[in-house]
Amino acid sequence: MKIVIIDGQGGRIGSLLIEKIKTSAIHAEVIAVGTNSTATAAMLRAGADAGATGENPVIVNCRDADYIMGPIGIIAADSLLGEVTPAMACAIASSPCEKILLPVNKCSLHIVGSSGLAVPALITEAIAYLQSLLS
Repeated sequence: MKIVIIDGQGGRIGSLLIEKIKTSAIHAEVIAVGTNSTATAAMLRAGADAGATGENPVIVNCRDADYIMGPIGIIAADSLLGEVTPAMACAIASSPCEKILLPVNKCSLHIVGSSGLAVPALITEAIAYLQSLLS
């Protein structure tokens, strides 16, 4: 099973997701794809099995991912301060796999009905949902 974690900026959300996956009972290849090298490096330090940076790695890894995880901004072109290109957003959104996105209300995206939880609580909820899909 291949889980692709996509994040940008400092890679904090992606790093937290990877740490939780690696310390849980989830057995999967975890690929970190950063929109910049700082995010990728942070996710690799968090324990990702492999990592790459930029538009083409996003496009390539979305093709055969079983799950994609990250902040909701990864499916919006020009989000994360412009780090998500239209091609990245399209590749992520059109991937046939299940996407588990954290409703971070930034990047001019506000998700009505989201509970406004702090990032660590969102990570816990995302991992619990992933585990429910796998059981």
